[in-house]
Parts: sequence; structure tokens; C-alpha cells
Amino acid sequence: MNSNVVGLDTAKSIFHLYSQAANDRPVKKKLRRAEMLSYFANLPVSLIGLEACGGAHYWARELTKLGHEVVLLNAKFVKAFVVGNKNDFNDAEAIFTAVTRPNKRKVAVKDDAQQDMQMLHRLRQERVAERTAPANQMRGFLAERGIVLATGLNSVRKALPLILEDADNALTSTGRELFAEQYQRLVAIDADIKAHEQRISRLCEQNALSKRFRDVCRVLGRSPPPSWLRTLATARAIEMV
Repeated sequence: MNSNVVGLDTAKSIFHLYSQAANDRPVKKKLRRAEMLSYFANLPVSLIGLEACGGAHYWARELTKLGHEVVLLNAKFVKAFVVGNKNDFNDAEAIFTAVTRPNKRKVAVKDDAQQDMQMLHRLRQERVAERTAPANQMRGFLAERGIVLATGLNSVRKALPLILEDADNALTSTGRELFAEQYQRLVAIDADIKAHEQRISRLCEQNALSKRFRDVCRVLGRSPPPSWLRTLATARAIEMV
């Protein structure tokens, strides 16, 4: 194997590198986080393989700036090349082997803007999940008091303010206060989700792929689903090469 191929197992603090010298002798090295950039800045231009995991996109961008060819690999693809017990150097060796395969499964490196969009999606989805629990909980508490709501989030949104204003129902003053607090919580979560969606839409307007897809849909006389536009702003397919 060529010494300009490197398998790099990334971590928070200690990184493990595997390569091979010209005589096929294994080269193993540990690097602290602070040593990473200076070490690779002095390394001859190399093909560096990394497993696509947390922090990998950052390191791929930084190592590319130093002139190296960096390939992010699908984690499932790398797993097939692990030999022996799982440890950091064996993982680095598996990455080294995988990155030299002609049919390797690559993951495109995300830039900062794409990672921003991905973070927005995840924060929005987290808030959507948080919204479901209090809505179901309020529906259950109301049912215990003989007030049954139809299923669905919208039924809670529409009915609860009317229930709180109805002085003739069976709610006590304490119960009324608690339901009002939960309703305000629901309203706040709705506002957060809307703010995330507005921010995502603004970023989509700046994304060339999203704009091209929207223009094609206009030519076809169709409206593109907003979720598709948001997905296109971050989408990079795994490539077979």
C-alpha cells in the first residue's frame, strides 16, 4: 500500500491514525486534538479516509484546506473491514482499507451552511415531538373531567380556549389555571416551530438547488412541497464510485 493513504479514526480528544510505509509496514499514531492540524500540515498530500460521524465534516473541511483529498465513508461500509476486536487502531485500519476500495460508499462533506440547515431541521423536529406530549396529556386530563376532545392537535388548539372561558363546565379554579398554563406552553412551542420554519424558508431562498427545483415545479404548473425544498437545501446523496 502507498504511504500517502491514511485511515483516521476521529474522536473528541484523541485521534488514531493508521497508514502503511513503502515496505507495507503498518504505521500507527495517536494524535491529540491540538496536534491534528499541525501534523497534517506537514504530511505529504494524502488520501485521508474518515468515517462519517460526529465532527467528521469539520475535520474533512479543515484537512481539505491543507491540500489533502478527504473522503467520508458510510459507517456501515467501514464496519465490514474491521479485523479483530473493536478498538481505535483497528477502526482506523478498517477506514484505511475501506477508503482504497474501488466501490467505496462515500458521503459528501457538508459545508457550514448545510450543517446550519441540518441543525435547524433537528431543532424543529425536537420541538414538534415536545408539542405532542402536552397536547395528549391535556386531552387525557380533560377526559377525566368528562370533557372529550376529538383526536388531533388542532382540536386541542381550538377547543381549549373555549373550555377555559366556559364558566359552566366542571373545571375547578385550580384545574382551570393548570390547563391555561399548559395551553400557553403549547402556544410557545407553536411559536418556536413557526420561527424555525421561517428561518428554514429564508435559507432555502438562498439555496441554488431548492430554487432550481421550485422553478421546475412552476414550469410544470405544480407547487413544490415545502418539506422537499427544505430537504433539498441539505441533501447530498451517498455516492457509489
